[in-house]
Amino acid sequence: MPLYLTQTHIVRLGPTTWCATARVNALAHKRINKPPYLSRYDLNTHIDDTQQWQYCREATDISAPDRAQQQRQLQRQLQRQGVRLLLQQLLTKLQIDDTLDESAFPYQLARSKYYVCFSHTGAKNTDDTDNSNTQPTSCLDNQVAVILSQHRPAGIDIEANEVAWQVVRRFYADKEKAVLQRLPAWQRDAIAKQLWQIKESYIKVYQYTLAQGLGIDYAYLIEDLIDGVIDDHHLMTVMDKKTGYRIAIIPRQHIVIVF
Repeated sequence: MPLYLTQTHIVRLGPTTWCATARVNALAHKRINKPPYLSRYDLNTHIDDTQQWQYCREATDISAPDRAQQQRQLQRQLQRQGVRLLLQQLLTKLQIDDTLDESAFPYQLARSKYYVCFSHTGAKNTDDTDNSNTQPTSCLDNQVAVILSQHRPAGIDIEANEVAWQVVRRFYADKEKAVLQRLPAWQRDAIAKQLWQIKESYIKVYQYTLAQGLGIDYAYLIEDLIDGVIDDHHLMTVMDKKTGYRIAIIPRQHIVIVF
């Protein structure tokens, strides 16, 4: 799938730790209003052999669940390619000649053994009903991120959506819930989301199961997180004294990094 990155940013978090973020976009084609069994050989016109034509049913022939499934598959493909393209751009920028080893978690570079972690948001869809021509149109826009760390595993998480309170009640530790309930609503919502991202990031660092990672109590971090929410830092760093890891929070990009 042809894609390209925009709004790429690279941040050096430490001597041997970097974070890169970008928007990944794919060029999609509008549907052609043609007979159902149209193939590339049916066209009585010039064919560009670099194009790969395939039959696609009319939108009216595809059920809503099928259309949603197609969109999810396209989204996953876009994200998988996008984070790897971003990693390659980061390695080029750092002049690191290496490849990604995906044989085990956490991911590492094959030769230099740098640790690699990916994250991404969901897709933004456009519902285009103009079927008159086949034209490139940017219909998907995702935020992708990668962290590269030399000495130990690191975790990163992007989460644009708020964490519902019923999710907090179900998964968070009792002390976390008790502290959050005492906060004003706007602080509670912001901190609840950051805690979720911290949990997700530590899951990637330590390879916890989801149940293990979500159940760990990080209430001791909430006071420091509140300071960041109040001051609206562009980039805030918190030291986790229990684990020895540092936590970077980039609120405007909805990113939390454990490194």
